[in-house]
Amino acid sequence: METQKPSISPLRQRMIDDLRMRKYGEKTTLDYIRAVRNFTKYLGRSPDTATVEDLRNYQLHLVDHGISPASLNAAISGLKFFYNVTLDRSDLMAKMQPVHLPRRLPVILSREEVSRLIAAAGHLKHQTALAVAYGTGLRVNEVVALKVGDIDSQRMTLRVEQGKGQKDRYAMLSPVLLERLRVWWRVARAQGKMLDGGWLFPGQNPVLPLSARQLNRAIHTAAAEAGIEKRISMHSLRHAFATHLLEQKVDIRLIQVLLGHKKLETTALYVQVATDILREVVSPLERLNSA
Repeated sequence: METQKPSISPLRQRMIDDLRMRKYGEKTTLDYIRAVRNFTKYLGRSPDTATVEDLRNYQLHLVDHGISPASLNAAISGLKFFYNVTLDRSDLMAKMQPVHLPRRLPVILSREEVSRLIAAAGHLKHQTALAVAYGTGLRVNEVVALKVGDIDSQRMTLRVEQGKGQKDRYAMLSPVLLERLRVWWRVARAQGKMLDGGWLFPGQNPVLPLSARQLNRAIHTAAAEAGIEKRISMHSLRHAFATHLLEQKVDIRLIQVLLGHKKLETTALYVQVATDILREVVSPLERLNSA
C-alpha cells in the first residue's frame, strides 16, 4: 500500500517558494519553517491571523520558558522572513526585538592537544579531515563539501566553493597537509571508496559526502580517546588555526582573509586568546622599580 505524504498548506508552500527564490540554504530554510510552525502551535490558529500583540506575547513566552538568546534570535529571524516577505506585513513585527548575544571567548586547544586529537581519530578519513580543518581553518561544512578537484598542488591551495555567505575563496595548502591528503587519496582509491572527481571525504555511500554531524561525532570520540577534557567541536580547530597563526606573528589581516571573515573585528577576537602574544607584553608594574 502506497503511503501518502502529508500535505503542505498553501501558506507554507508560499514561504518555501519565497526562500527558494532567494536561494536560501537548506538549513536556514528548515530553521525558518520550524520557527513559523512553533509559533503557529503556540497561537492555535493560522499565523496569517496573528496581531502585533500576539507576536509580542510570543517573545515573552519564549523568554519566560528559558530560551537561549541565540535560539530566540533565530526564531525572530524566521518569523521576520515570513511576515516581511511571504505576507508583506512587516508592521506585525514592530514589537519583536532581537536580543544582544553575550560574547564568549572560544576554548583554544594547544598545539600539543591538536596533535593528540588528530592522532586519536580512529579512522584515516577522520584523521585527514581533522588535519584539513586545523591546517586550513575551514568550517566543518566547508571541509565535508570539498571535492578531489578542489586540491591544487601546483598553487598549493584548496578551493572552497560557496562557503559561508555563498562565497568562493581559496584556503592555504601546506606541504604536510598535501602529503596527508595524498596518503588518504591512495588508501581510499585502493578501497574503492573515492570516485573520480568525487567527494574528498565520502560517506559510507561514496556518492554522498561525509556529513558534518558524523565529523563532529568523530572529533568528540577522538577527544575522549586523547584525554582532552576541554569542551570542543570541529569549530575548535578553526579557532586553534587562527590563534596559532597569530602567535606565529602572521598579520591579522591575512588571517581575516584565510578565515573568510567580512569584518576585521571578528578576527581580532583571537588577540584575546593568543596567550603567547599576551605573555610578551610587559606589565607596567614591572617598570615601577626602574622609574
